[in-house]
Amino acid sequence: MDSTDAVTTPTPGAGAAPMQCDVLVIGGGPAGSTCATLLAEKGFQVIMLEKEQHPRFHIGESLLPANMPLLERLGVAEEIKKIGLLKLGIEFNSPDHEDVSLIEFSESWNKDLSWAYQVRRSEFDEILFRNAANKGVHTLEKCRVRDIQIDDNTTATAPVHIHAEMETGQAISFEARFIVDASGRDTFLANKYNTKQKNKKHRSSAIFGHFHQATRLPGDKEGYISIFWFEHGWFWFIPLADGTTSVGAVCWPYYLNSRKKPLDDFLWDTIRLSPQLAERMKHATLVSETYATGNYSYSSTVSHGKRFIMIGDAYAFVDPVFSSGVMLAMNSAFKGAEVAEAVLNQSAEAAGKLKEFQHIITHGPKEFSWFIHRVTNPMIRELFMHPRNILKTKASILSVLAGDIFDNPKIWPSLYAFKFIYYLSSAMNFKRTWIAMKRRAHNIRDVENTVQ
Repeated sequence: MDSTDAVTTPTPGAGAAPMQCDVLVIGGGPAGSTCATLLAEKGFQVIMLEKEQHPRFHIGESLLPANMPLLERLGVAEEIKKIGLLKLGIEFNSPDHEDVSLIEFSESWNKDLSWAYQVRRSEFDEILFRNAANKGVHTLEKCRVRDIQIDDNTTATAPVHIHAEMETGQAISFEARFIVDASGRDTFLANKYNTKQKNKKHRSSAIFGHFHQATRLPGDKEGYISIFWFEHGWFWFIPLADGTTSVGAVCWPYYLNSRKKPLDDFLWDTIRLSPQLAERMKHATLVSETYATGNYSYSSTVSHGKRFIMIGDAYAFVDPVFSSGVMLAMNSAFKGAEVAEAVLNQSAEAAGKLKEFQHIITHGPKEFSWFIHRVTNPMIRELFMHPRNILKTKASILSVLAGDIFDNPKIWPSLYAFKFIYYLSSAMNFKRTWIAMKRRAHNIRDVENTVQ
């Protein structure tokens, strides 16, 4: 039976019977839409609830090459191609270096993962969401989950009770056999169970907007993502296919808290702190609202229960510096769909699938975090500005930046060699390293004192 036959459009009224399904997905972003699509294709009755209406604004426009096979498997690769700007590499800019560093994904271990796209997320997310509906997922927009009642002490066939509310204020209820929390930074279940923990090793804030007439790299390098380091953190510069460029600063929270003027003016003042970026922006015009977000690095101490899983940002998020968010979210959704299928079918493989799932969702953030926690360190900056392929270290770093961290055992010996080089370089430049460490510790203490 097609999953659309299993549910009906909600009707007003306090006594309405709950809508029933096999799986209820909270959140209609890349993680939720991916998992919902895969489960519907397996024949399950799936309902996906999205609190907003697509298309809606979202940051995180830069995809990784590892996203491309996932989009193919979902059947949306051609649609994404139509909205995307080809991304072949990365540009690094440092205030301590006169030159720039341009590196291409084609230099990584896996030559099949040599390109990606820059995308406007409102378009990208809507394509994935509508694809889920076309594959049989019953989708509800402007529907916010208010409460979930999961009783793990009851029988395996007892339903999970979900209470939601439409934007109109209409209450609506559901009964599901399994819950997929893809609520993103809302972290619905992590908040419910009090399992969300701020990342004490990485405290960052961000301010960003969309611009017209920003100067891009020429030719086939137009679609590169550009990274600019500056005194208080780093900038992203992401060109989009329609001529818009996404520009934002990720900085220590104390810097954002120092703002004494409107966000628009503060963003422009921040851009002027990087002469290299300011030159690229001298003809640019801000064409969007300016957005700011506070300390956002976190993870949950729990990723699953007997009747639920957390995927994507609902479980963890670290930092956007390497554009890993969408890829990690979608990858966790693929593995999460396998878990849901095994649990719903009461398969003997369920325990093994959960173990694999746990490894996948912790492995990704962990590998990126090593670099993210050190991205403002002068030695990492030096190694990225002058990358050398000693012991294939450059190829391995590019494999990480391409998102090829799950099924490529070739990269690890070289990656360990890179980390050894980093630690050795840090020891040989102890004074610079010590100053950077003290500054980082001071910034983290400032954040903790502000929170207290």
